[in-house]
Amino acid sequence: MKKRNIMFGIVLMLLIGSHSVGADNQSNIATFSIVAGDPVTGELGIAVASRFFTVGNVVPWAKAGVGAVATQAYANTSFGWRGLELLEKGLTPEEVKTVLLRDDNDPERRQFGIVGADGKSVTYTGTGCSAWAGGRSGENYAIQGNILTGEAVVDAMEKAFLETEGTLADKLYAALLAGEANGGDSRGKQSAALLVVREGTGYGGYTDRAIDVRVDDHAEPFKELGRILKIAQMNYAWNEAWTLFTEKKYAEALPHMERTAKMAPDYAEVLYDLAVIRLAAGDKTGALEATKKSLNLNPKLKIQASKDDDLKALRENPEFESLINDIGK
Repeated sequence: MKKRNIMFGIVLMLLIGSHSVGADNQSNIATFSIVAGDPVTGELGIAVASRFFTVGNVVPWAKAGVGAVATQAYANTSFGWRGLELLEKGLTPEEVKTVLLRDDNDPERRQFGIVGADGKSVTYTGTGCSAWAGGRSGENYAIQGNILTGEAVVDAMEKAFLETEGTLADKLYAALLAGEANGGDSRGKQSAALLVVREGTGYGGYTDRAIDVRVDDHAEPFKELGRILKIAQMNYAWNEAWTLFTEKKYAEALPHMERTAKMAPDYAEVLYDLAVIRLAAGDKTGALEATKKSLNLNPKLKIQASKDDDLKALRENPEFESLINDIGK
């Protein structure tokens, strides 16, 4: 197995937090979040951030082809998996909201957002949520937050999401940054997470976790999330390429791998797999060029290259032989 990176994955960002003592306060997930979908790619996602340790372990829930749920405030985490189950059974987000609240023992202290794979959405804020609390929703998105500095937070998130170009992850992250820039969580910042799901986009094509990244505890969680999100976006393309390669769909795999290399031009292992996929797609010249760059960046890969059957078609090339013959130098 050539690809050693584990796929990162997630699709909603929320800002949560509470460092107050006392069981009651500790259960309050003060958050701003967005759940959203991309009707073109079929991606669903969540972004979240908060003054709360490991918010990504509580708020975001998503399933490819079904929907995404963010559950926060005095969060009932069963709303996540139950909400997805109800969506999968055919209920609309509005109907899911009714069922979840009907069966809950403290509905006025809950806050959540739901978006279905069909773009329908709903946001709910109970009257018992701490101010400022509220949300916005529209086709393919729902935004919500509590213990915020004001309504400007969710307004800015909505505007950023609707106006940002790029991938769903780009739009989710832009919404998160806009929320923070306009006040965010009134108590500060600590953790953030972003999840994007799409069928067959996890490592090897076995899961739906296209992007799943978290910052559990950091002085600058938004900056740190942005840093690892760039790696995750690259890894997403890499996973798509490698999955198609293992299915022997070489021509389909190549554009994804070329895109990966553009995002990570100095990553030796990416260039190594680019060489493999170029060669499988019939481009020996391009494969040799990528191999050179890869081995120059990481000479330790020469041992692997000398034995790798995926590069077998290059072994009779004198230039390739000279690249690997100085193993250990």
